Amino acid sequence: MPAVQRDVVVVGASAGGVEALRTMARSLPADFPAAILVVMHLSPGARSALPLILDRSGPLPAYAAIHGALLRPGVIHVATPDHHLLTDDDAMVLTHGPTEHGHRPAINATFRSAAVTAGPRATGVILSGTLDDGALGLRSIVDRGGRAMVQDPADALHAGMPENALALVDAEYVLPAAEIGPALDKLVRRPVDEATGPEPSAALLLEDRIARDGVRLGSVVPGDRLPPSGYPCPDCRGPLTEVDAAGRYRCRLGHAWSVEALLGAHDTEFQRALWTALRSLDEKTALARRLRQDSERRDYGMLAHRYATTATECADAADTLRKFLFSLSAEPEPEPEAPP
Repeated sequence: MPAVQRDVVVVGASAGGVEALRTMARSLPADFPAAILVVMHLSPGARSALPLILDRSGPLPAYAAIHGALLRPGVIHVATPDHHLLTDDDAMVLTHGPTEHGHRPAINATFRSAAVTAGPRATGVILSGTLDDGALGLRSIVDRGGRAMVQDPADALHAGMPENALALVDAEYVLPAAEIGPALDKLVRRPVDEATGPEPSAALLLEDRIARDGVRLGSVVPGDRLPPSGYPCPDCRGPLTEVDAAGRYRCRLGHAWSVEALLGAHDTEFQRALWTALRSLDEKTALARRLRQDSERRDYGMLAHRYATTATECADAADTLRKFLFSLSAEPEPEPEAPP
């Protein structure tokens, strides 16, 4: 039997990942013998400049992924906004399956797909990012006989994704971004020990099918096996089901959440509510001051005093809330822009 190479590399990144991706691309050789699929969290309406950025960063050409196009060795295929990037044998598949962790494209969806279709030929790479998208997908690749590579958390601008991946996977390679390219080049040139690897689990096949075909979870799993968790889905507000003991959730429409991502989504919702409250306080302050001025012109002393008290109380509350909101973490990293 001819030797089988590790010819599929899937890479996931999020906040702080552009520079890590550029560093990795810069360190890859021009004769890199495997296809690379890159997934970075993107806003649905964005027009990503990431293919151009990576194309200019190193010797390998980089292109936006095209549905049905063949995977090509020595080419970086970049996920497009609002589509999951999956594999089907030696071709790419773009789908509009349910969001995962609030993202489409989602790193887990791509990694699971590589685990199902490439098995031991797949190598997963996790770079800088927050929360834990990609961790379960990387676990799936390793379970199927593939290899895992993770950016050293100390080297990552945001260590959340690397740390969460390492909590689930005993990665053989934990490296700074500058060393990932040479390590990948050596790894993919070594033949695979077992060409088939362990069979994919039923749960892995089901989750891949949801991302691939857009099937609803409720249509493939009996309703009595989907008891609600008590938490609403941040995407559709439907009840979430805890699908396993590891704290993974899906709603009946298929939106997927981990515990950490769910907590982050509720934190975002909480902050949004506080910003709405701050705006209301500012508006109430302005209105109370105007009413105080009108009352003073009409010589309504007691009424003017009441409006002045209201304005002061609202302004003080708004200042306290504003300081609290500004003390919270910064906004997520903006979408990558094309270099000049």
